[in-house]
Amino acid sequence: MAVEATLIQRLYQRDETAMLLFYNQYGAMLYGVILRIVKHTHLAESILQESMLKIWHSFPSYHPTQGRLATWALTICRNKAIDELRTQRARGAEHTTLPLGTLPTALQPHAATVRPEHVAIRELMHDLSPAAQALLDLLYFQGYTQQEAAEALGEPLSTVKFRARAAISVLARRLRSTG
Repeated sequence: MAVEATLIQRLYQRDETAMLLFYNQYGAMLYGVILRIVKHTHLAESILQESMLKIWHSFPSYHPTQGRLATWALTICRNKAIDELRTQRARGAEHTTLPLGTLPTALQPHAATVRPEHVAIRELMHDLSPAAQALLDLLYFQGYTQQEAAEALGEPLSTVKFRARAAISVLARRLRSTG
């Protein structure tokens, strides 16, 4: 903790070498989080660099009493990555027209990142409706908040909350019956 407190003080003093220390200490972790969201190395590297600039410029707004330095930086990086995905989706949506009843690729369930704790859940999800699968994928596998999922799906927040709760209930019953 003393090392972090010293680093914070040096960053408040706008010490550029402290920013290098910050990058060396937290850069790999922040990059990993960004990469999990955007799934492309070059894009993740670019977002990390933009995030580091934002961290440097907005550091005076950081208050240690409101959370740890790593958590604050992680939030900035996560938001930057999600913003970039939204921008890309918006650009793609301007140029494509989909037949009724199809979901955009970004909303279709996928297994790009296999995590052992999610394998059984993904298998149980196959019997859910495509809309429920897309919603749970956004919420639990891509890290969207319910508000972000509502915006991505173009549905009211209350509908997203209700459908998520219903789908989770179905999965819980299936999990109990298989376990």
